[in-house]
Amino acid sequence: MGFITSIDFKILDFIQTHVRCDFGDIVMPYITNLGSGGVFWIVISLLFFINPKTRKCGMAILVGLILSVIFGNILLKPIFARERPCWINPNIDMLVQVPRDYSFPSGHTMSSFICAFIIWFENKRYGRLMLIIAALIGFSRLYLYVHFPSDVLGGIVFAAILAYLVKLIFYNLSSKITKKFLK
Repeated sequence: MGFITSIDFKILDFIQTHVRCDFGDIVMPYITNLGSGGVFWIVISLLFFINPKTRKCGMAILVGLILSVIFGNILLKPIFARERPCWINPNIDMLVQVPRDYSFPSGHTMSSFICAFIIWFENKRYGRLMLIIAALIGFSRLYLYVHFPSDVLGGIVFAAILAYLVKLIFYNLSSKITKKFLK
């Protein structure tokens, strides 16, 4: 077992021993489901899309979600092919179905944070709320023993990079393109 994986397991074991409780066992599967399939974030993007003032943000969220799936699930997970903690240590009482895809990076975390960062770029007040939701989703992946902390951290880092790229495209390049074609 590598150095990072041993630290990851120490953190996961701490959560299982000292944080896990009856209330969390009920709530965490619901929180993690907010990130499942991106449905929560798609609904949020549609709410932004309805309002002409926030339409660009709604579209940016959808693009961010697509990039998250492409880079996280299609490219990075097969490249790293990291086993999940629940595959390595099957002795934990699982509260959710054991995922079949690889662990790194956390797709739930990556998609949640890319959306939260994009919203934060647009509106700090709503963005703070979305970052809290994204953090809860990321933590739920640890609580439920389906990801390592480094998977969640990797998801956040990749989300920040992709969200910044989406911001550049939608807020910098799109305004330059719009100005050029409106002249």
